[in-house]
Amino acid sequence: MLILLIEDDIDLGAAIVRELKAEGFAVEWERTGSDGLFRAIEWDHDLVILDRLLPGMDGTEVLRSLREKKQVPVLMLTALNRLTDRVKGLDLGADDYLGKPFELAELLARIRALLRRSSAWSDEALTHGDLEFHFGAKRVFKGGKEVVLRASEFATVELLLSRKGRPVSKQVLEERLHEDFGKFQSNSLEVHIHRIRSKLGHDFIQTKRGLGYLVPRLGGDT
Repeated sequence: MLILLIEDDIDLGAAIVRELKAEGFAVEWERTGSDGLFRAIEWDHDLVILDRLLPGMDGTEVLRSLREKKQVPVLMLTALNRLTDRVKGLDLGADDYLGKPFELAELLARIRALLRRSSAWSDEALTHGDLEFHFGAKRVFKGGKEVVLRASEFATVELLLSRKGRPVSKQVLEERLHEDFGKFQSNSLEVHIHRIRSKLGHDFIQTKRGLGYLVPRLGGDT
């Protein structure tokens, strides 16, 4: 599960990221509204945690623009906790609204509830050629037979599939692997990709010189 946090408070943001990772979530963190909106539109996330008061583009503008582009569960955080503020946020398309200050345990409970309600929590299969991915169960099948991937390999596949048809740079892949799995040597990324190709097929991941790696779009993909 990939969660995007858009929060400018450094201390609060760090605490949320730390707690989410401890619960097994992958997390991306942006600190401005414009950067958060770009990330939310360009990448596929299972849930967005959005602060209401952000520098530059505020949370309501981010939410309004995001809803024009795509549907993803959004949990809005704010110190503006009056009834009128909550109603406005919900009317703009927020799926839930949590006032500051809050306990991290409550935040986690609300996140789980939103994920259960969303299709992101279901284990609907994504197909790509003869490959079938079940992200909830973290299982992969090739030609009907299960393929065992390491956690780091599955995380890489999930990231590439979230950007299907668009290259993901080596730097982004290395940073994600380093954040989620500790020390990761830059010269081992090629070996890492080679292992995935050996399990899922050489053509599953394409190399785009100077741009990174991508999973191409296929006609029968879901």
